[in-house]
Amino acid sequence: MLEWLTEFLSAEGELNAFFEQVSNALWGWNFHSLLFALVACGIFFTIRTRFVQFRMFPEMIRSLADSVPKEKSKHKHHISSFQAFAISVATRVGTGNLAGVATAIAVGGPGSVFWMWMIALIGAATAFVESTLAQLYKRKNGESFIGGPAYYILHGLHCKWMAVLFAVLLILTFGLSYNSIQSNTITNAMHQAFGLDSTVVGMILVAISLFIAFGGIHRIAKFSSIIVPVMAIGYFILALVVVCMNYDLIPTMFRIIIDDAFGVGQLAGGAIGITMREGVKRGLFSNEAGEGSAPNAAATATVSHPVKQGLIQSLGVFTDTLVVCSCTAFIILLSGLYSSGDYNGIILTQYSLESQIGPSGKYFVAMAILFFAFSSIIGNYYYGEANILFLTRKRWVLQVFRILSGGVMVMIGALSSLDLVWSMGDVCMALLTLCNLVAIVLLGKHSFTLLKDYNTQQRRGIKKPVFKRSSMPAIESDLDAWE
Repeated sequence: MLEWLTEFLSAEGELNAFFEQVSNALWGWNFHSLLFALVACGIFFTIRTRFVQFRMFPEMIRSLADSVPKEKSKHKHHISSFQAFAISVATRVGTGNLAGVATAIAVGGPGSVFWMWMIALIGAATAFVESTLAQLYKRKNGESFIGGPAYYILHGLHCKWMAVLFAVLLILTFGLSYNSIQSNTITNAMHQAFGLDSTVVGMILVAISLFIAFGGIHRIAKFSSIIVPVMAIGYFILALVVVCMNYDLIPTMFRIIIDDAFGVGQLAGGAIGITMREGVKRGLFSNEAGEGSAPNAAATATVSHPVKQGLIQSLGVFTDTLVVCSCTAFIILLSGLYSSGDYNGIILTQYSLESQIGPSGKYFVAMAILFFAFSSIIGNYYYGEANILFLTRKRWVLQVFRILSGGVMVMIGALSSLDLVWSMGDVCMALLTLCNLVAIVLLGKHSFTLLKDYNTQQRRGIKKPVFKRSSMPAIESDLDAWE
């Protein structure tokens, strides 16, 4: 296998050139179209849901708190709402938060952080809509559920070719390409901090990834629900310490972010475009709002009403970008190392933290990225599996995918360059997002109806609203998983 990978990577220069050209095409001349689509959808959904991401923020917190298992469930094969949230956050909180933010700042400047925030604030409404639809159109899968955009495109739009296209794109994006990005970042961080050989690190990642992947969704859910809260809280506390150490620089930092976001003081006329592009690209890679990934996790949850999971998944966007991404951005900006142009990716994050808390900083980042990115590898694998099962139920196909996703692509990422894996990811992400946006715009009316039903029940004093498919007679026959 290693000999084959060596031959494959010997052509890395040609592959990188190809993917970079396609990526530049999609994010260059087509960048404004994609940006407009994302922003337009976010604003449209924000207005139609009456600013659900702000208006119902307390309800998001309450729903998440209620969904945390208080005791061992009698339905051991059910995925709780909190576990589904943890799976989606596991994929969101990863390389994009530590390496992606650093890359955005290094290439696009401090202003890219502002555009990350903006895409998250309006994207939270998009996340609500797509995850609510995933719950509505989820299907029974043994004693649990399965679903996602491919499923609501097929059963909601009744468009099989588009559903198949989305499933294939998601498998290529998350199951294959993104896993390479995560393993690439882990190996770089471990080599920088501990001098570990990339091949050895890659082989260890492959072994653990395959072990968890072959355990199925229940092992993935259990792993994510334990590791995600611990790593997110720990990283937040560390960032808070760094901010407190530099409290006198905070006003200056925010001024630099805002000025740079709107091109104030920039000499190059196209600089603001680069800043916006990097902020949107890395913001989308990180929080995934509108991309169609998180709905695959949202559909697995056992809840009383689709809106409940939509609210919880919307909270995931805030958690990812406004909390974790901001932590990385503040650490880098307060260090001042981003302006030298000597560092990029996870290396910039490591050196920035090292400059603040000493040599232990790079070791902490290495361990943080190990847990962040590895949890993303596991979550990404599940997204791919859900769409493999949509395309075919042949067990051998699933087994081959497990080996490719958790084995081959993880190893390729460990041994290849940063530029190659990011170019591959950018290409797949753009195509996947456009496909999903078309679907949720056409089906969005159902999520608005569900939200109205949820609010109506709350006004009647019902603390835990319940959905019955008979309340939507026009599409009742398409709803397989609801009473």
